[in-house]
Amino acid sequence: MTDNNTTPASWRQATRLVRGATARSGFAETSEALFMTSGYVYESAEEAEAAFKGERKRFVYSRYANPTVSMFEQRLALLEGAACCHGTASGMAAVFAALACSVKAGDRVVASRALFGSCQYIIAEILPAWGVETVFVDGTNLDAWAAALKQPTRAVFLETPSNPTLEIIDIEAVCTLAHAAGARVVVDNVFATPMLQRPLALGADVVVYSATKHIDGQGRGLGGAVLTNDAPWDEEVLVPFLRNTGPALSPFNAWMLLKGLETLDVRVARHCANALYVAECLSARPKLVTRVLYPGLDSHPQRALAARQMAGGGTVVAFELAGGKDAAFKLLNGLKLIDISNNLGDAKSLITHPATTTHQRLTPEERAGIGIGDGLVRLSVGLEDAADLCEDLEQSLDALA
Repeated sequence: MTDNNTTPASWRQATRLVRGATARSGFAETSEALFMTSGYVYESAEEAEAAFKGERKRFVYSRYANPTVSMFEQRLALLEGAACCHGTASGMAAVFAALACSVKAGDRVVASRALFGSCQYIIAEILPAWGVETVFVDGTNLDAWAAALKQPTRAVFLETPSNPTLEIIDIEAVCTLAHAAGARVVVDNVFATPMLQRPLALGADVVVYSATKHIDGQGRGLGGAVLTNDAPWDEEVLVPFLRNTGPALSPFNAWMLLKGLETLDVRVARHCANALYVAECLSARPKLVTRVLYPGLDSHPQRALAARQMAGGGTVVAFELAGGKDAAFKLLNGLKLIDISNNLGDAKSLITHPATTTHQRLTPEERAGIGIGDGLVRLSVGLEDAADLCEDLEQSLDALA
């Protein structure tokens, strides 16, 4: 449920993040109100009938819409430049809804190979069980996309930068190929955040977020979102799916995410500056750190593409250690400041070993195919002093040496 008409078009991004789509109650509160209610009352039976027929626009049930959730949806839509936005209970609920409502038995889905583990599971396991043909391609290879999209295709799914190896996919080029095949393009924009990348402006049809990550940004709760400019698809396909399957975002979590949006701009800028600093520190240890992956480094294989479609290098650094899993575990266990956790986009720096956590269900061959070696480590760089983060990494690397 999105109506951005209450926000002046002249407001710039930072102002929209703080004040966009604010709807005050009769109490004229400063902070957005938290409407912890499942249902709503009617003045008459006739009013209830009109509401359920869709003849009167109003809140009828919080599984469908809620005032606090709607404020979050409208503010995120303003930030993304989307006509429609729907909050969901988690990022994976957003991914699943965007794909599941779009396909049926006999349809075809093409996806980039380098995906978050749960996204890969939906496309590799769940959709085929429904009779949907799924094809994975090297997301950085446009020839592979072109070959896969020679056949009619219902949906294309990709994430860029990818999790965890930070591959960059040319969104505009893939969208051109996908639309020629009749496909709807769904982009997982979690790693880039809406501050750094705008997939809808590059031709994507749908954008999904795990708002659990940077939008909350403080590790407090779960949330997700699906955004699109395709109003007919939203109204006729996505909304009925969401209403009848129930992956609703709670009002409390929506309120929390609204608070997160207020500082998203300044937080992402600090995250990116810290991440670049850390990536450069790691690059100075080539004997122990054999590979550093960060889109803001000149050494990144898609550096030029990242600079063209992103406003910054992002908040995550991945790096490979000589010595494989044993070295990776010793590094993680030797850290004194950075926490071991599989989350990302948090104010605190968090580190994980993808081969044994987020991507452990893949076979060694599948992991190798997307660049996840036993020595690969993913670091979500937080808001601490960057020098302290580098010192913590340095002391653990020294112990490893």
